[in-house]
Amino acid sequence: MGEAELIRDLQRVPLFSRVSDKELRRIAKNFRPRSFAAGEEIAVEGKDGVGFFLIESGTARVSRGGEEIRTLGEGDFFGEIALIDSGPRSATVVAETAITAHGMTAWAFRPLVESNIDLAWPLIETLVQRLRDAEQRQA
Repeated sequence: MGEAELIRDLQRVPLFSRVSDKELRRIAKNFRPRSFAAGEEIAVEGKDGVGFFLIESGTARVSRGGEEIRTLGEGDFFGEIALIDSGPRSATVVAETAITAHGMTAWAFRPLVESNIDLAWPLIETLVQRLRDAEQRQA
């Protein structure tokens, strides 16, 4: 996956929806290629999460409470909140086939945000909107 494809995929991630193309290029430079074998657990529900992944090829099953909730494939992503909060994963992700992905850790992402208001402010706006949306659904 080249930089242009990675940026295109990042534009589809709600967390990055308000981030400029310039900042997305900066973020993209911090992704590293990752490979997972079929059957490998990539994320485990209830365990700490430290990374965000964009799937380049292959498929993965997502389950919550032992119940399969969806399948991820090329262009899909998971773990974006782990870039900000290393709290427990909300679901388990298991490679169904061999997976090629691009990942970024929280410790690579945090310095980008801390040193750059042009990146930090759009992230804050997006998180606030997600909070408002969640509150409206509960009302």
